[in-house]
Amino acid sequence: MNRREFHSLVAAGMAASPLAMAQQGAGNPAEQSFDFVVYGATAAGVTTAIAAARQGMNVILLEPQNHVGGMVTGGLSATDIGRREVIGGMALEFYLRLGRRYNLIPHQQVIAWRPEPRVAESVFHEMLSGAGVKVFYRHRLKEKSGVSISGGRIRFVEMENGTRFSAPLFADCTYEGDLIAQAKVSYTVGRESVKQYGESLAGVRAETPHHQFLTPIPARKANGSLYPEIGDYPMGNPGDGDRKVQAYNFRIIATNNALNRVPWPKPEGYDPARFELLAINLKNEEKRLNRPLGITDIGGVGHIPNQKADVNNKGGFSSDYIGKNWDYPDGDYATRERIWNDHVRYQQGLYYFLANDPSVSEAMRMDMNRWGLSLDEFEDTNYWPNQIYVREARRMVGEFVATQKDLQTDVKKPDVIGMGSYNSDSHNIQRIVNSKGFVENEGDVQVGVTPYQIPYRIILPKREECVNLLVPVPFSASHIAFASLRMEPQWMIIGHAAGVAASLAHKSGKPPHEIDVKKLQEILLDQGGVFDYVAPIQNSAIGKLQRLI
Repeated sequence: MNRREFHSLVAAGMAASPLAMAQQGAGNPAEQSFDFVVYGATAAGVTTAIAAARQGMNVILLEPQNHVGGMVTGGLSATDIGRREVIGGMALEFYLRLGRRYNLIPHQQVIAWRPEPRVAESVFHEMLSGAGVKVFYRHRLKEKSGVSISGGRIRFVEMENGTRFSAPLFADCTYEGDLIAQAKVSYTVGRESVKQYGESLAGVRAETPHHQFLTPIPARKANGSLYPEIGDYPMGNPGDGDRKVQAYNFRIIATNNALNRVPWPKPEGYDPARFELLAINLKNEEKRLNRPLGITDIGGVGHIPNQKADVNNKGGFSSDYIGKNWDYPDGDYATRERIWNDHVRYQQGLYYFLANDPSVSEAMRMDMNRWGLSLDEFEDTNYWPNQIYVREARRMVGEFVATQKDLQTDVKKPDVIGMGSYNSDSHNIQRIVNSKGFVENEGDVQVGVTPYQIPYRIILPKREECVNLLVPVPFSASHIAFASLRMEPQWMIIGHAAGVAASLAHKSGKPPHEIDVKKLQEILLDQGGVFDYVAPIQNSAIGKLQRLI
């Protein structure tokens, strides 16, 4: 598939997914050996690889698609910060480098928390090159048989193109957890019940107040049929667990600069009827608020440099494609490709509907058409993001499982490697007919946390399952704990720790489970890590990192 063919498919709403292109990667069908193999060039994958390379390891970073940075360079530019004082180490270094790139010092600022995707990726490339990390693009695990493991150790991984990569140590930095699954490491998908870990927020929610339909809407039409985009299944009992996952979407980079604006694309097979529920909700909201609606009423608009914005979900009916991703985490590559493209068609159709449909108020249509896709972002995927927002997929069940109490009450850890502070943030999971016959979204959780310490143990598989694997992204946490820990700065912090841990394991000849954790902590603190929520610590970390970069 050449670039022109790919662009035409994207424009048709058929392949904004670079997953299809992963199959086209070329390589030498031979075995290559490294000290450390990192699979998945998410932001955490990048920091994992760089941290290990800076400690002297020979590292290969394998990326199934065509870009590094995952969501940080794939549209999530309005960074989920929480308390900025807890962000340190390589995560803070990244945002400091961005501050230099944007020349913020004359403005008496040094950190750029909201970068454009193309600038963020450029900084990651700069950091990878400086550390000497080798990056192989379009190298995807051979499906079902891509991991050779014996005696509790991964021996090598094999790509679809036949290339094998062997190493004493491996890391799974994918959002999907494909390496842990093929290595037969225990994992889970979906929500635990309240009973499993004693979490009051777990399981099906009795009430979901956020991103909800604020005016009751009957779920069925006069003829008894459901409106489109409503699930015909029971919600489940409050507190029960299930295998359902929070909604995905694409974080669109939009612009209101006419010279850099691309009109909202009309996807192939576009049918305005699928947005009947949205049309009703828009009219209800205009009446409830007694004012015209605009783009900020249906999407969180996070402004970033150069007249651009990161557009997220907002409200009862938005870019979150609720209930349509449940088969993604454990799906084969073909299933994920189908779900990815279905999300493209849905979200492109949503924006096209809002910008063009006569049922939408003129004020909304005019406001939508002041915006469009950015001509200078995602150029190789026709200006549509190259990464779907996999907020949650597989989660390892490892040596230690972080749960709700580790965010709220039991916040100190002897094996601390960094800190988190963002609230437990799970998006809606299903859209159902409630007991009164109205449409209702279920699953959203927005609950604050106490700044908490992240334990090293969450990235370690059970010893009896695998002793040479680190898991910085699909780490060991319940759905509720993962909902806070999954923020990209925290993933980068965890990746930084994983890379240093790999170097200590390599030098000592011990498995990651047996490294000197105090030595790991010393190195992380020396490299600007933050272990305690005290505001002056942030100033110390900034000064230390500015000297390093």
